[in-house]
Amino acid sequence: MKPTYYFLLVSTLVLTSCKDDFLERLPQNQVSDATFWKTTDDLYLALNAFYPLLENQSIIYQESVSDNAYSQYPWESFATLASAGDITAATNAGWSYFYIRRANNFLEHADQATGTQSLKDRYKAEARFLRAYNYYLMVKLFGDVPLVTKTLQVDEVDVPRTPRADVITFILNELNEASAVLPAKYTGGKTNEVGRATKGAAIGLRARILLDESRWQEAVTESAKLMDGTYKLFTVSTETGSDLLDNYANWVNFTDAADEKKFRLGLRSYQKLFESANKGNSEVILDRQYINTVQPNTLNTLLPAADLGGWSSVTPTQELVNAYNDYRTGEPITPLSAAQRATYYDTNNPAFANEYKNRDPRFYATILFNGNPWNTLQTGYAFKWVQGGSNNSQTGYNFRKMVDPDAYKANVANYSNIILLRYAEILLINAEARNEVSGPSEDVFRSLDAIRARAGMPPVDRTKYNTQALVRELIRNERRIELVLEGQRYMDIRRWKTAPQVMKNIYSIRNGLAQQRTWTDKLYVMPVPQAQIDLSQSKALQQNSGY
Repeated sequence: MKPTYYFLLVSTLVLTSCKDDFLERLPQNQVSDATFWKTTDDLYLALNAFYPLLENQSIIYQESVSDNAYSQYPWESFATLASAGDITAATNAGWSYFYIRRANNFLEHADQATGTQSLKDRYKAEARFLRAYNYYLMVKLFGDVPLVTKTLQVDEVDVPRTPRADVITFILNELNEASAVLPAKYTGGKTNEVGRATKGAAIGLRARILLDESRWQEAVTESAKLMDGTYKLFTVSTETGSDLLDNYANWVNFTDAADEKKFRLGLRSYQKLFESANKGNSEVILDRQYINTVQPNTLNTLLPAADLGGWSSVTPTQELVNAYNDYRTGEPITPLSAAQRATYYDTNNPAFANEYKNRDPRFYATILFNGNPWNTLQTGYAFKWVQGGSNNSQTGYNFRKMVDPDAYKANVANYSNIILLRYAEILLINAEARNEVSGPSEDVFRSLDAIRARAGMPPVDRTKYNTQALVRELIRNERRIELVLEGQRYMDIRRWKTAPQVMKNIYSIRNGLAQQRTWTDKLYVMPVPQAQIDLSQSKALQQNSGY
């Protein structure tokens, strides 16, 4: 590059008058800190650039580093290597300070701008929330990380890792202070666009982190702040259009028309929560926004199978399928043995279909299994697993949740927002934390019943679930099926210390090995990328144990 630079410099000197201040001129082809931070309009533009960096559809890959899903393409994410136990420091599992550096720079310059102090304070609160969110993602993946709260210079490369507990304290304090400034909602228009960080988002993220840290009473207190009616579970009251064509009488033994309506509305309420037609519904606390016709997500490509133009990038495991309970009783089902399931499938035995009958409505809204109808996607469509070939599932199932059927049928991209935090999770946080504090209570059951009722499931049987241990297992399973594909299972099996038991080999419905998995305790955290360690001249940045 030096010869080119020299040529340009000489050319500029020849064509420019020799004024004394030539070398003092600011670059004309880029924005600098010295010229940019003038007004709150500048802050507005700078802050808007943060939001596209929020988590996006990549949250589905975190499911694949758990027992919920399998990610078959190692070039798409770190999930394939990590779930197999093969990840090394050559892979970056999400280590990035780009977002944090932007936030630090914003906060250092925000007060220079002219404009109302209240608006500047709100913008700073948004930046602090977004920085805290990013630090939470880093801590979740790597444990100890450098806590950097200022803009580092080029030569400041020897920054050691800060103990995880100290970073968590910083995050919680930032979110608490941001929540005192952020508004409960936005009314629309410039500076007030829906989708910005809110008071509820800061409180909700605090509640999630407190649960992750097993700070039960604090998690109860924080989550309860959002249970005042501001947010509500999303529901639909009617079925319309091609949804009416789906025949679930083949899968559920309905007692009467009222029973069928309850089932179908439960299925639709859960399914449509994630569709573009219902963006920003009453349940959403924080979502990553997508702009219609401008910026699509890729879920309609990543999740469906090849016959629908998809890639089967992330597919359900049999263990996830087994987790959906009986629609009638609300109790766990007894799954077939892997060998029996394979035999039924290979011999086209009608008994193969029995395993998928009378299950939680969320099962039919989430999993594409052989025979699951979906007329809104294509008239007359029912899923059938195609084995082998590119872009087909290796497990025998595909995901239906988060695929937008209206966009698919219209042959346009999926512009659904990616929900990062919603009210159902708050109810589950509150229920789990309350149970850990004092065991079963009506408050615990009320939260669980609300989620189950929305899905068309029966209330919790109080006579059976009458101990802390039994309710703990119930809540864990409810989290699994309610929040699947939303990136929570990764952390759940690590904080519960169940990962060594559940991270087992993945098999297809034909009992063929889809992925061999090996768990070692180093996988509780991901490796620090070796490229980052190499930048540390004095090796202040240390690697996680085992890598």
